[in-house]
Amino acid sequence: MIRHRTTRAIAALQVDLKEHNWNEVFANEDSSSAYDAFLSTVISLYEKHCPLMKITRKHHRSNKPWITKGIEDACKMKNNLYKRFIKLRTKDAEIKYKLYKNRLVNIIRTSKKEYYHKLLEQNRSNTQQTWRILNSIIKKGSKNKNYPDYFKKDKDIVLDKTKDIVNEFNDFFVNVGFNLAKEIPESRNNNDLNKHITQNVSSMFIGAVTHREIINIVKTFKNKKSTDCFGIDMMLVKSIIEYIVQPFAYICNLSFRTGVFPSQMKIAKVIPIHKNGERCQFTNYRPISLLPQFSKILEKLFVNRLDKYIEKHNLLSDNQYGFRMKRSTSMAVMELVEGISNAIDNKEYTVGVFIDLQKAFDTIDHSILMNKLERYGIRGIAYKWMKSYLDDRYQYVEINNVKSNQLKVSCGVPQGSVLGPKLFILYINDICSVSKLLKCVLFADDTTLYCSGKDLEQLLTTAEKELNILKNWFDVNKLSLNIKKTKLIIFGTRQMKNVSKIRVNGIEIERVYENKFLGVIIDDKLSWKSHINHVTTKMSKTIAILYKTKHVLNKKSLYTLYCSLLLPYMTYCLEIWGNAYKTNTLPIFKLQKRAIRIINQSNYIEPTNILFINLNTLKFYDLVEYKMAQIMYKAQNNLLCRSIQKLFKVRESQYDLRGTDVFKTNKIRTNIKQRCVSVRGVNLWNSYDSDLKRCRSFFLFKNMFKNRVLEKYINQE
Repeated sequence: MIRHRTTRAIAALQVDLKEHNWNEVFANEDSSSAYDAFLSTVISLYEKHCPLMKITRKHHRSNKPWITKGIEDACKMKNNLYKRFIKLRTKDAEIKYKLYKNRLVNIIRTSKKEYYHKLLEQNRSNTQQTWRILNSIIKKGSKNKNYPDYFKKDKDIVLDKTKDIVNEFNDFFVNVGFNLAKEIPESRNNNDLNKHITQNVSSMFIGAVTHREIINIVKTFKNKKSTDCFGIDMMLVKSIIEYIVQPFAYICNLSFRTGVFPSQMKIAKVIPIHKNGERCQFTNYRPISLLPQFSKILEKLFVNRLDKYIEKHNLLSDNQYGFRMKRSTSMAVMELVEGISNAIDNKEYTVGVFIDLQKAFDTIDHSILMNKLERYGIRGIAYKWMKSYLDDRYQYVEINNVKSNQLKVSCGVPQGSVLGPKLFILYINDICSVSKLLKCVLFADDTTLYCSGKDLEQLLTTAEKELNILKNWFDVNKLSLNIKKTKLIIFGTRQMKNVSKIRVNGIEIERVYENKFLGVIIDDKLSWKSHINHVTTKMSKTIAILYKTKHVLNKKSLYTLYCSLLLPYMTYCLEIWGNAYKTNTLPIFKLQKRAIRIINQSNYIEPTNILFINLNTLKFYDLVEYKMAQIMYKAQNNLLCRSIQKLFKVRESQYDLRGTDVFKTNKIRTNIKQRCVSVRGVNLWNSYDSDLKRCRSFFLFKNMFKNRVLEKYINQE
């Protein structure tokens, strides 16, 4: 069953919504009742104009549409020639068969290429459909979404009815955080709960919502077809928002004025997605929560106001990089690497601890969260609204159109929500104040702690003591520290064998020599060898795909695959690890050139300068400089967050320095520090001419830099 959603049907729906009398909504002074009336009308008119219809799929003659009737006849001819060759076993019969077969292979390749070229041209403006076509070519479909016929509840209990399975799934998902929180030992120091949060004397005010603000927010959401518990998707909302914005704005303002979050917005539809392991085990699935579409809009309206309040009063730690403006994973990695490299340059060791929190978003205690929000200044109506948002939330699991019973969610922040991540970083924010000796780098629930010093044994003793203090903080805040999955790295250039162990709560933390942090593999010598090996493996797989599809796709489509499948691995945090020794990074450059030759249909020894120019793309080593130059441009124009901006010291002068050496350079002892952005980036930036440095916008700067590099390729030809 699918919705009969044509352009004409949507147009008729828009007319009905525009002409509808919304007095039933406006007459309500309760946001829940007003939203119920609003939602009922939207659903009723949607079902009227776009009813569910049963579709019978026609049987296609061939699953290879490029195989024409003429090609089918040619295939029969080829088979006959093969049979004749097998029968006669003469040289003449063999030559005729092979020549015909080779010509036929070329004809099929050409036909297939023309078919996909025409198909891609027809869908040129439809990105989603374009990717569907490309994925069908590279055989990259979605993972098997079929569920097994039965699930194991316990060793002796097997569930084989879908209704029983969805109910068990829902029970598991609802209680996983609650059960984990129950296992956390009660802390003896519950008075420490507010110890590290300074009471903010100011209070948050929720400003009124405008029609234009709602329309602009809806435009920012992705065009997704996944439906919520009411059968509504974001594509539908985008097509009708201008016709329903008046009643919806009234509901939003009523919600903010009364501090009541509408009840119907608090129902989540959950789809279990297989992670790994046996498919018949409930524990091997993770929940994907689909919240009501209109809930996302109301949440985003609140988040916009909350963000302004947070930034105005500087409530969040500079060490938190998750879900914040001007911050990213690469900046979190940069801060950690700069700290470690500083220590190495000062002949110090660094002990880094990579914390693992179990189901961090699911174990959050609502009463603790509300207490923290109150101290941050979320009081009065804002406090009431937040409490209403968290209270009485329900969810159900759906598999193959079979729905479980609804269950109440008693802890955690709503998964898949707009507001949930923001609440989590406020919840965990005071962790940075717990220890004065350990430095923190946070990205949402990814927590890394480190400290540096010359005496390694003393450093390990300090780290152990501080980590046990932090363990108490985790317990007080109902966050489950998974000590067995928490890892320890000792950074330094010297050999560090037979060192003391670190134990937390009596359990030893495993020492490793490399660990993945926010997608980057960091090793104890900052050599980046392991990460580079990881990148080359990923690049090799993409090159295999490019090679496989070069006979089918044109140059433009091959380049699209390159940009989507290869470039993200090669450029992610490139400014941080791309300055590694050339002996380590050379394989990446060679793989990039191989990919560029495949895209241009060139032979394996053809010079690549002209090929890079044709594709308007940069070589690996120029990409490294390009990424660093972007950081430096932002540093000069004060566009970075405080924690990264402070890495770059501006040279003091009464004159305009943009045409000279803008940033200070310190004396560096080691190559490790020399390769960091704070040193290598500064040296590069100071060498650029004033025209490049004085670009009026970031966009113009990127274009000028790229064009200069491409001109250099032309001059080298």
